[in-house]
Parts: sequence; C-alpha cells; structure tokens
Amino acid sequence: MRWKIKLTLPALKQLAAIRDTRIRESISRRINALENNPEEQVKPLAAELAGYRSIRAVGQRYRILYKLEEEKVIVAVVALGIRKTGDKKDVYELAKKLARLGLLDIDSE
Repeated sequence: MRWKIKLTLPALKQLAAIRDTRIRESISRRINALENNPEEQVKPLAAELAGYRSIRAVGQRYRILYKLEEEKVIVAVVALGIRKTGDKKDVYELAKKLARLGLLDIDSE
C-alpha cells in the first residue's frame, strides 16, 4: 500500500529555508520514501510529541518528524531540521513549540 505524503505549512517553510540544494533534495527523497511502509522506518516520539515519529536524513544531522493518519492513508510531515541537542533551534524543540501553538496538525492549515 502506498501512502500519500502531505507537508504542513511549517514543514514546507523549513524545507524551503535549507539553502543547500543537495541537502534539500536528499531530504525530499527521504520524505518521498515514506510512501512505502512509513510505520517501519521510524522512531516513535514521547512526551509532548507522543503520536509523532522521527526519521533521520542526510546522514545523522537532519530529522523529519511526521504523523500517520491511518484512516486517510496519509503521512503528514510536520517538521524537519537539524538535530542540535540543547539548542533552541533543535528540530525537536521547534516541533514542541509548534505543537503548543497548535500548528503541527495537518488540519490546522
């Protein structure tokens, strides 16, 4: 079964903000690979981001955060960026902030 990929507005902006074309293309390829078996390629997240999943891209530096909407067969990419533990620009910290603002849901667009 192939899943439909949908990016939230914050995820689209984060992808567009990556200046290096090769990195942006690599991330796009990794996102497109989620069409097939997205539930098997992941690390489930906890705490504030429970229900979301994370995969690595561009080696170990970037993370793509997404949620599966199984009834609609949609992979909703909600955030992506560099993993920087302890940094306020860390992709997980940004995703938590977006979640608190209600901006991670695909239906909020």
